[in-house]
Amino acid sequence: MKLREIADRLGCRLVGEGEVEITGVAGIEQAGPSELTFLANPKYAPKLKQCRAAAVLVSEPVAKLPLRFLVSENPYLDFARALELFYQPPRPAPGIHPTAVISPSARLGENASIGAYTVIGDDVVLGRNAVLYPHVVIYQGVQIGDDFCAHSFAVVREFCRIGHRVTLQNGAVVGGDGFGFAKRADGTHYKIVQSGITVIEDDVEIQCLSAVDRATVGETRVKRGAKIDNLVQIGHACVVGEDNILCAQVGLAGSSVLERNVLLAGQAGVSGHSTIHRDAVVYAQAGVGGDVEAGAVVAGSPAFDARQWRRAVTAFPSLPEMLKRMRELERRIELLEQKIRSQGSSHE
Repeated sequence: MKLREIADRLGCRLVGEGEVEITGVAGIEQAGPSELTFLANPKYAPKLKQCRAAAVLVSEPVAKLPLRFLVSENPYLDFARALELFYQPPRPAPGIHPTAVISPSARLGENASIGAYTVIGDDVVLGRNAVLYPHVVIYQGVQIGDDFCAHSFAVVREFCRIGHRVTLQNGAVVGGDGFGFAKRADGTHYKIVQSGITVIEDDVEIQCLSAVDRATVGETRVKRGAKIDNLVQIGHACVVGEDNILCAQVGLAGSSVLERNVLLAGQAGVSGHSTIHRDAVVYAQAGVGGDVEAGAVVAGSPAFDARQWRRAVTAFPSLPEMLKRMRELERRIELLEQKIRSQGSSHE
């Protein structure tokens, strides 16, 4: 595909000759003379001096470099769109594999592709264009919208509801039991039946080996457009807001509420019954023990303002030396006070 064609498809302004043939896309350091790359962060601009790419997606051309540019308002987004011009994941053909087990009461939409050893339970409703890869299991009473994709070993438990254009990556579990037990007088634990459901709204993706637990009563809900990374735990009765990003190994205790456009970086944890208000950012490995204000950026455990946290972390390695100096100063002050007291006594 010629560079000018890519520029037209992406709606980018072409700077330089556009007849060069583009065979693919790659990162700045790996791109070859027939590939397209991108520069999303200006601090990486010096890498372009050694760049061998045929062209670079940028927010503005970089002066004094003999490169072709596609000028974009959002280079990273347009790089993602350019990838789709050269690669589309394979999609299995519509049809039902002979080893699949499907309840007679299940209703499957048109163009469904049902893989080997897939199990679909009683009264399931599955929308159009669904793709279920081998070994997916859909329990009884589940309702799923159009364009659903579940990769191998994904599971949707009983009576859960899933919207349109939802993707479950390998091993994701929607609606597993919440972690609820009541303690008996003898110290043993009595399991609390998890009678609620999990609701996944439109355009959500849940990646490998993540779990969204069902509620004890009511529902756990993941709202439209949220993206959940690998190995994330969402406890019972949580609410994950619109367009949230939950990075790998995030954990939400029961009844946590995340409002719109919240970002939790890797291994962040949120205690139960806490609310993280809209547009907040929680740094990696932070421990949130209470509510977080809208637009706040927090870090540390317990989490507090990230700017203060950065200053505290910078000072932390110096604490032993600071403590040693403080004790030395205290000792010198004590000696000085003793000297002053002794001098006062002599004058008397």
